[in-house]
Amino acid sequence: MMKMPENIKPISELRTYTKLLDEVKPDNPIVLTKNGYGKFIIADLNEYELMQKKAAAVELIQMMEKARQGKEYSLEDIKKEFLGE
Repeated sequence: MMKMPENIKPISELRTYTKLLDEVKPDNPIVLTKNGYGKFIIADLNEYELMQKKAAAVELIQMMEKARQGKEYSLEDIKKEFLGE
């Protein structure tokens, strides 16, 4: 699980983006601030993809729980939810 970033930089640091990108590691994203507030995150792509898969798995588990409680979902409902169809 990705922890809360400790590496916080102002967006002006993008002027030296090569140095900034060298600091990005799995489990160490960089938060860019704009006007003193968190605005963007630069994260390792593999870590981001893993986070997206975990979020999809949580949604699927929640749908399965609701189905166990008697709420039914059609295949079309599931496709719409996960594939945006």
